[in-house]
Amino acid sequence: MNAPTPLPATAAPRRWKPAPLITGSAALHVGAAAAMLVQPATWPWATGSVIASHLVLTAAGLWPKSALLGPNWTRLPPSQHSDDRRIALTIDDGPDPEVTPRVLDLLDAHGARATFFCIGELAQRYPHIVEQMIARGHAVENHSQRHRHTFSLCAPGALRREIEAAQRTLTQISGTRPLFFRAPAGLRNPFLEPVLCDLGLHLASWTRRGFDTRERDAGKVAQRLLHGLAPRDILLVHDGHSARGPDGEPVVLSVLPALLRAAAHAQLQWTTLRAALGEITPEGRQENAQEKTQKRAEIPARKAVDAAPFDKI
Repeated sequence: MNAPTPLPATAAPRRWKPAPLITGSAALHVGAAAAMLVQPATWPWATGSVIASHLVLTAAGLWPKSALLGPNWTRLPPSQHSDDRRIALTIDDGPDPEVTPRVLDLLDAHGARATFFCIGELAQRYPHIVEQMIARGHAVENHSQRHRHTFSLCAPGALRREIEAAQRTLTQISGTRPLFFRAPAGLRNPFLEPVLCDLGLHLASWTRRGFDTRERDAGKVAQRLLHGLAPRDILLVHDGHSARGPDGEPVVLSVLPALLRAAAHAQLQWTTLRAALGEITPEGRQENAQEKTQKRAEIPARKAVDAAPFDKI
């Protein structure tokens, strides 16, 4: 078995600062243990308080938009511009060989950029689709290597292996290191944030989602996404595991045109999470600059390839 390829040196870790809920829970555990040592008769109260803290931590992990376990992007950060009309479209669970190319065409037709949270194993299966995402100006981010439903039950070592495997896979295929992570189904546990900090990743969820993996009515999905649509929103749809409408078509393909038209009518501007990060952190600005340099370097090569047939005339 080949040794894992080291991640790029630019994957700078972030300093982990435990959330107040984590700190409080740890203090409660210490206090409960001390109370039982000093006064064993207090064990029912001590045990009950520990169980209650675990229930609170579990509830926080089952709430995808919660920031109780650590930082979590549920909206875009404020921009320095006074008239901030940015919104972000995030697309999960791909790439899918049938759906994703059609999604890319729809985005092109409306001049929209999106953030694709890709599953590592699917990216390995369809690398050309991931390459197309990058070539068309979209961002590719980390959605775990295998998208296991038991992800939120994993210990720190298993979380790291799963996320790092996807990080390596997507970096090698796209040529760009993911900066964001989205947990499968948005579910997580208190061990996730330290792992993300060590890998230099930011957790992202969403402002609203359409439940397009279960809802077959495209109108209802669009209504959930468009109700209250406002600047700095992060929207979630799926190119993988998309529900099928009555006509057998993936629901997302019927939802996207309405969503993209509504955003244009409201004069909202599509951006990627990576671009939004670049406005507020040196790390994001460095990554964006590296991408632009890479794209400029690729232009002459593409022209040379295009010109090759004519050299034979």
